[in-house]
Amino acid sequence: MSLINKIKSPIEQELRDFEPYFKKSLQSDIPLLATILNFLYRTKGKQLRPMFVFLSAKLHGETNEFSQLAACSVELLHTATLVHDDVVDESYERRGTFSVNALWRNKLAVLVGDYILARGLQLQLEHKKYNFLHLISRAVQDMAEGEILQMKKSRKLDINDDVYFEIIRKKTASLIATSMAIGTASVIDEQETIEKMYRIGQDVGIAFQIKDDIFDYQAKGILGKPTGNDIKEKKITLPLLFVLNNSEPAERRRILGLIKKKNKNAAVVNELIQMVIQKGGLDYAAKKMIEFKDKAIAGLMEFEDGEARASLIDLMEYITTRQK
Repeated sequence: MSLINKIKSPIEQELRDFEPYFKKSLQSDIPLLATILNFLYRTKGKQLRPMFVFLSAKLHGETNEFSQLAACSVELLHTATLVHDDVVDESYERRGTFSVNALWRNKLAVLVGDYILARGLQLQLEHKKYNFLHLISRAVQDMAEGEILQMKKSRKLDINDDVYFEIIRKKTASLIATSMAIGTASVIDEQETIEKMYRIGQDVGIAFQIKDDIFDYQAKGILGKPTGNDIKEKKITLPLLFVLNNSEPAERRRILGLIKKKNKNAAVVNELIQMVIQKGGLDYAAKKMIEFKDKAIAGLMEFEDGEARASLIDLMEYITTRQK
């Protein structure tokens, strides 16, 4: 049995029930919108966040219809943000196929993202789950703030460790944190426990993003080369930040100058990638990733042992060892 199938084993039925639930939420009577929503459903990813929702629910009780609503709310938000992110990043590929903005252009992509976000909020209101609405709204605010903060820092290139972790805490970790909190909230009303699960989710979400940052410097794809997309987009992530923090002032200025003026030059991008690898940037980032993952697992150990806790731990291990 693969690790991902082992992780899913306690929630197999929940995940089976989730498929038609989520598909139904991505529907519209407007033909063009229906076509795009169906395209998004067919190109969906691993759905890690619904897994976090169901396992968190199962850790604290028995899953129910509100657990399905919670998982759908999170996945709708995740889908909406991916559509919007591709517009912001001017990206024309998503999960090995064309992005929505590549096929239907930016204006329509933004409106589709807005529609999907509204569908999630509408579902929560229909079921009068105002605690869900609070959690999802907080995530929307955090993710928007994180994206804007990253855009600002990409222009000025004045990032430090505190700012980097603030960006990924808001931009990425907030949704995984919300997944664990909303799953818990679907079965219990204990606010202290819900917030504790949120904090655990934050730690594993930070580890998740650091793993993505490491990927950008590692060989992948048909050509077996790193993409260097973060450098091309002038995003200073943890591997490069480590090198900057450990460089002499003159070298630091030179590196920042290259990123600012020659970030599209393939030779320069490759030079910076090799510098990060040789100077220990990836090793440092991997070490920090493991620290956050271990902190999240330590938080889980405060709860009762069982299949759900074991699968959550395996899921945390999976997101830090995944190959894509």
